[in-house]
Amino acid sequence: MSIAKKEYKRVTVKSLVEMKQNGEKISMLTAYDYSMALIVDTANVDVILVGDSASNVMAGHETTLPITLDHMIYHASSVIRAVKRALVVVDIPFGSYQSDPKEALRSAIRIMKESGAHAVKVEGGIEIKESVKRILNAGIPVMGHLGLTPQAIYKFGSYSVRAKEKEEAEKLIEDALLLEKLGCFAIVLEKIPAELTKKISEKLSIPTISIGGGRDADGQVLVIHDLLGMTHEFNPRFLRRYMNLYEDMGNAISQYVKDVKSMDFPSKEEQY
Repeated sequence: MSIAKKEYKRVTVKSLVEMKQNGEKISMLTAYDYSMALIVDTANVDVILVGDSASNVMAGHETTLPITLDHMIYHASSVIRAVKRALVVVDIPFGSYQSDPKEALRSAIRIMKESGAHAVKVEGGIEIKESVKRILNAGIPVMGHLGLTPQAIYKFGSYSVRAKEKEEAEKLIEDALLLEKLGCFAIVLEKIPAELTKKISEKLSIPTISIGGGRDADGQVLVIHDLLGMTHEFNPRFLRRYMNLYEDMGNAISQYVKDVKSMDFPSKEEQY
């Protein structure tokens, strides 16, 4: 059954809750620069995540850990300048919120003031409870992130599916309920069993956004470079590629090189 969509000139945290209540799925993609954000926003994506995945796809690091708060503010500022409709959420990077609630607040305030972002995202549950409370008490919207949390990759030891065992699944449910109670407006569920995603989504009044968590979440998120096929060696089960830009861009650039070498480019019509 098709769901009648409400048109949002500007998506807010309130809009996302309304979408969940109305049964409308939420679309979310990453962006890290002005040009890409302009395209994503014009395509009517609901939420743009300025993810710490920029550490991987923009800077070439193996993990998300090396990216700094200054880097995230730079990327977020670039994105904000392009966006007119989407809600822009920015990851607070590793080491900027986990251990000290006061530092967490300072980090969140810097992101909001210096980039103009609309909300921040943090990874973890009860372990970061005080940091989440401190940020929310300052009036800054917070999106949670549970399941596979890339900032804790060295603790997990791999990028395999999380919460397959009963104990971890129960903790994840408890953490999700805690984040909702604290006041988070949505929660990303990464790489967990689809059945668990469905269970959590039904328990919460706030939206869940899945990346590798199945179709029963209230929305989906992908990294834009993965969706467009720019990261050609990354092949998780949850990824659907909508283009193969790695190959297409490579072919176009190779043709440009050939045209320059053969003096086919520029032609007389392409010069002044």
